[in-house]
Amino acid sequence: MTLVGYGLWCSIGAGDFAGRRALFLDRDGVVVEDTDYLGRAADVRMIRGTADAIARCNRLGIPVVLITNQSGIGRGKYDWEGFQAVQAAISAALETAGGRLDGVLACAYHADASGKFRIADHVWRKPKPGMILEAVRQMQIDATGSWIIGDRASDIEAGRAAGLAGGILVLTGNGANDRDAALSHASERYAVEIAPDLGGAVAGLVEHGRLQI
Repeated sequence: MTLVGYGLWCSIGAGDFAGRRALFLDRDGVVVEDTDYLGRAADVRMIRGTADAIARCNRLGIPVVLITNQSGIGRGKYDWEGFQAVQAAISAALETAGGRLDGVLACAYHADASGKFRIADHVWRKPKPGMILEAVRQMQIDATGSWIIGDRASDIEAGRAAGLAGGILVLTGNGANDRDAALSHASERYAVEIAPDLGGAVAGLVEHGRLQI
């Protein structure tokens, strides 16, 4: 297990990512179906097209980093072993399309969690940018050219706080409910867009050359 703190997970793959523009992804509702506290490998359901979209980024040399709030651990719904089993199932599904995740970061802290997990507004928990900034630090990613894709306004807000180029709200998961809140984070320095799903979001970024150096 790759715990860096009681409620924090960080796993970075091998590779030279220095100076590259990365793609940051939320997990539930973006890569996999949001089943409300996903803690069992048997419950993993990949959203159509996500494995191919991630593999496309891999082939282009674009680092793909998963950043996910996991309050289900803090609330006692499942544990880090359950989280690891889910991630293994996701990795296996990605491999069938020739894809992989170059980094995985998770935060289990939450104001309504129990015991040592009960920390409000932890710097790693989105909409705080801590997970993104830690990945940028460890992988030496070009943050200013990187993008985040999520299904909640908190994902888009985290990207802005981390100094990324932009965020894309997908309409899978919770996305349809957060459209206006996500768009409110757009500025001259931070683009916010809407896409139907991860495949569509990646296609737009790649075809416009936004992630290639």
